[in-house]
Order: sequence, then structure tokens, then C-alpha cells
Amino acid sequence: MREPNFENLLKVLRREVPDRPTLFDFFMNFRVYEKLAGKEIASMRDEMWEMRLLIHAFKNGGYDYAMVRGSNFEFPKGVRHADKTVSLNDAAVITDRESFEKLPWTEPEDYDYSALEKAAEMLPDGMKLVVWGPGGVQENVIDLMGFDRLCYMLVDDPDLVQDVFDAVGSRLVRYYEICAQFDTVGALVSNDDWGFKTQTMLSPSVLRKYVFPWHKKIVEVIHAAGKPAILHSCGNLEKVMDDIIDDMKYDGKHSFEDAILPVEEAYERWGSRIAILGGIDMDFLCRQTPEAIKARARAMLERTKDRGGYALGTGNSVPYYVPDENFFAMISVVNEY
Repeated sequence: MREPNFENLLKVLRREVPDRPTLFDFFMNFRVYEKLAGKEIASMRDEMWEMRLLIHAFKNGGYDYAMVRGSNFEFPKGVRHADKTVSLNDAAVITDRESFEKLPWTEPEDYDYSALEKAAEMLPDGMKLVVWGPGGVQENVIDLMGFDRLCYMLVDDPDLVQDVFDAVGSRLVRYYEICAQFDTVGALVSNDDWGFKTQTMLSPSVLRKYVFPWHKKIVEVIHAAGKPAILHSCGNLEKVMDDIIDDMKYDGKHSFEDAILPVEEAYERWGSRIAILGGIDMDFLCRQTPEAIKARARAMLERTKDRGGYALGTGNSVPYYVPDENFFAMISVVNEY
């Protein structure tokens, strides 16, 4: 079993060559977490059970970090009518200026972050936490307003749109500022899906006006704490990659899909400017054999081994429908080096 060494992920995020092949994934499912952590750890149910489970699962999987939430902070939510297929217009709670002003906003400072400190007693030597957030700037605004209403309001009431983005963005900045202060935290992920297969959900000009300024502030407070900032964002982001790299100054980009741009091509296009994380396509992981998955993972490690700036992992995450044996085949490749 590999011993964790967070310096390897830091080297990847600095676009350097790590001392050994390095893994990066956003999140897995609890079936995989329990298999990796083992029955004894999985059965321990106290106030720190989830933190303990994640630390052991990521360590035993060969990762140099554990991916965790900083606290239970989240934005006000409406009641959704479905769980598996959800409309982006469902459960909106802001319909006009009055509903915006009456919304019972929650504040990041009012939540408990002590688990990030208590994790120090559980973390093996060399391991750190990577903290992700309660959704991103665009995601939360869409949840609050509904996608269709947001699009109409961009024309009908841009001042309200700006106020909603400011209310969400300022709270996310504070959330990351709080999380970044803990010594156990080595890096932070800003998770905000911006696009779909062919383009961004909102136009690049709208993103630059309302969304990106808050992401720039998020990166600034993370960097001010001396830590790297990683963007997890799905969709076709080709038209805004320069913004991600040169303006927002993210250190790493996660979430890639073969139907949009295979990770091999993404690495060749942007790997000299930003770390490329994961990228073994989800559909590929589901449909291919373990042998084919290992072959692609090996080829990606060979492609990047002397150039740096890459960590092996899935294109997005490990939901329940990904066969366990296929995921385990992918991560097993790093032990061959």
C-alpha cells in the first residue's frame, strides 16, 4: 500500500513532475468508500464517522488526500419534485425583488468547521484534506432563481440578477476563506458546473460579468492562505479556458468528457498552463473492460510522466453505476510504477 505524500499533488498543481504517479478524484460513492476503508472503519459511527471513513478510503485507494466538505453550510433551497431527473427550474425560491429580500439567507460563519481541525488526529503522516464547497456561484444562483427565470431576468431585471450573484458569491468567498485557514487543509476545490456538451449554459459575456469575478475572489482568498485552488466544472468550456487560466488563475482543472474533448487532447492544449486532473471518461469507465481501462490509464501516465501537471482519475466522479472493478482497475495502475 502506498503511503500518502501530499507534496506529489502540490507538484502536479505546480505543473511539475511528481515523485510518483498521482491520483485525483472529486468524490466516490459510499459503497466504494466502505470497500476501500474496510468493514471495521465503516462500522464506526460517531460524530467523526464520515471524516474517518473518507480519510481511510482515500488513503487505501492510493490518494495523497481525502476530499471533504468544510461544513454543512448551504444556501436556502426549495422543495424539489424529483430526485433522479431534476429540472433546473424546479424549486426556485427567488421570483422577484420582494422574494429576494425576504429570503432567510444562511451565513458561513454560523456553521461548524471543527471537523477540519479534529481531522488532524486521524490524518496519516503526509496526508492532507482537500475541501470542496456547497455548489458553486452559478449553480446556486440557478437553484435559487430557476434557469429560465434567470435568463429572462438578465434582460428584465439585471440589477436583481447582480444582487443575487453578489449574495451567493460573497458567501462562498467567506466559506473558502474560513476553510483555507486550517492546517489540515492542503488545497480547495471550487465546484461549479458551467456548461453542457456544446457550450456554456450562460454566454461567456454573461459569465464574465456575473460569475467569474466571484470565482476570481475565491481563488484570491485560497491563494492568500498559501494553498492551491482547483476548479471542478463540467461542460464545454473551450471559450472560457483563457479566463480560467489567466484571469481567475486556477491551479488545476477537473472534469473532462470524451464527447466534448478527451483528456489526452485537453492535456496537449492546456497542460503547460494549468494542471489537468482526472479525465478517464465516465462512459468509458462504465462500458470498457478493466484491461482496456488499464491500458488507457497507462498511456496517459506515459504521455505525462516527463512533463508533469497531471494526476490520474475519472472524468468526473465515481457514482454508483460505475462498476467497482473498473474503477479499481484504473487506480491500480499507479502501483505499477
